[in-house]
Amino acid sequence: MHRNQFIALLYGWIVVFGIILISSFVLALILNFAAFGESSLEWATLIIGLLALFIGGVTAGMKGKAKGWMIGGTIGLGFSLIIFLIQYLGYQQGFSIEQSLYHLAYLAAALLGGIIGVNLVGTTTE
Repeated sequence: MHRNQFIALLYGWIVVFGIILISSFVLALILNFAAFGESSLEWATLIIGLLALFIGGVTAGMKGKAKGWMIGGTIGLGFSLIIFLIQYLGYQQGFSIEQSLYHLAYLAAALLGGIIGVNLVGTTTE
């Protein structure tokens, strides 16, 4: 992996976790001050996660300028690995079937974002 691709991965992960952090704060405020329950925001969190990984994939693809599928896939796999480690080490629980399907969708969103990001900028010859 070239230095340029590693920098692209860092940018992508920063964007993904930045969006997740900000949206988590907003959702926590909504839960605190509105009459919503946690179950009513399940679809919102799924959509926010998909958008965050897609935008992170686009960002990484634009920064990397080549091999968008690999950069996007690495963004998605890295995100899922971090979430799995937090859940497994912190709560002693693995992924359920439903969570595994969500993380496959997250991987697909990041892959698609990486491919689109590379094609927005154009390819370079190396």
